Amino acid sequence: MAEIRKCQVLIVGAGPGGYVAGIRSGQLGMDTVIVEGDKAGGTCLIRGCIPSKAMIHAAERFESISMHNSENGHMGISISSEPQLDMAALVSWKDSIVDRLNKGVEALLKGSGAELIKGWANFSSPKRCTVETPNGIVEIEAENVIIATGSSHIDLPFMPCDEEFILSSTGALDLDSLPSKVAIVGGGYIGLELGCALSKLGSEVTVIEGMESILGIFDRELRRPLEIWLKKHGVIVHTNALAKGAQVKGRGASKKVELSYEMDGEVQTLKVDKVLVTVGRRPNTKDWGLETMGVRMDQSGRFIRTDRQCRTNVPGVYAIGDVAGEPMLAHKASSQGEMVAEIISGLTREFDKIAIPAIVFTEPEIVSVGLSPDEARDRGEDIVIGKFPLAANGRALTLEAEKTGGFIRVVARESDHVILGIQAVGSHIAELHGEFVLALEMGALLEDIADTVHAHPTMAEAFHESVLKSLGHAIHSA
Repeated sequence: MAEIRKCQVLIVGAGPGGYVAGIRSGQLGMDTVIVEGDKAGGTCLIRGCIPSKAMIHAAERFESISMHNSENGHMGISISSEPQLDMAALVSWKDSIVDRLNKGVEALLKGSGAELIKGWANFSSPKRCTVETPNGIVEIEAENVIIATGSSHIDLPFMPCDEEFILSSTGALDLDSLPSKVAIVGGGYIGLELGCALSKLGSEVTVIEGMESILGIFDRELRRPLEIWLKKHGVIVHTNALAKGAQVKGRGASKKVELSYEMDGEVQTLKVDKVLVTVGRRPNTKDWGLETMGVRMDQSGRFIRTDRQCRTNVPGVYAIGDVAGEPMLAHKASSQGEMVAEIISGLTREFDKIAIPAIVFTEPEIVSVGLSPDEARDRGEDIVIGKFPLAANGRALTLEAEKTGGFIRVVARESDHVILGIQAVGSHIAELHGEFVLALEMGALLEDIADTVHAHPTMAEAFHESVLKSLGHAIHSA
């Protein structure tokens, strides 16, 4: 007979939502069990956000060094030979960061008193599951359950990923050599982040996007600097183009992938070394017994329906992160995980966020918090807009962040000057998102930011200037 483990809190999934919920539950003194079939840290830490940002940073460093190899060098610095790329070593360095963070998460869980059980959970009822572990089957019975199963890469049925020639983002982060030519199917943030990195490392990149534009979640003004960078760096972008299939042709080391796609009513082909499929992610709601729990799905049928406390229709069962709806972002999951742990402990909490930041780590980076101008107008708001170019910011010039044509844009209600949204695009701009989010969450007025002293020289001054611009008196811009 299997061992029965009873606990106050059972968390399924140790991703950024689950492990934060586990740590906080343990801190609050609750008997907590967290079940994870892979490594603690989830998609974001193991095969998503963290490893991709490591590769992006390495690509930036490689490109920067390459600039110093030009005839006249750069910044007065020159090197006598071209930098060499060892892709396997780059991946090994990336893996070392992932391993360090994975061990850190496990140590934090242990330190908080939460028990991590490695294995796959299968529910037979709302609060009871069996877990197949390396040491045998464990049955768990819980007073409260937090579903934090995350999401997975979407495979195209006519072009499934084999992770050798047709890659998901996971395969793209484990390349043992740099492909000479790469086709990316899907012009969303995952594909474009990796596309920019591969381009900097030296790959020829082609993007196949089915919609009218890449990064369709952002307005034209915000994505324009990225489009210019892609064109300048030889990245070919085909929009209104639908992938139809891919075939591996050739033998041995000469094998290539022939990608077919339809554009302008004609089927065209493209031969590349690798095809990267990044058409989105789907919540993990299958194959672990969700149907036995009695929880309701939302109208789309994709996500578990929850209220503002992440409660499902089943008492004592909560859902957080990607499985509970858009936006499918790690930081949203973490915030929800902490909140749910506190609710279970008896504290009064509610997930009522004015703004959840969206950041794309392309070149240039893109940040969006709150409402865009079009979204604000669609809600019937009369607005004022202030836009300040990074080219007029001293610190941006010293970092060469102005070269991408970036800017910061603030959107505020005209009648009372409450800030409704902030968008920014430019090199190194992601680190400013904290000030943007705080401004919205604190209900800041334009005058609040205008009267706040910003240190010089910093790129944060550009935010200050964009607010002054909306008030009609920017100092460093006409």
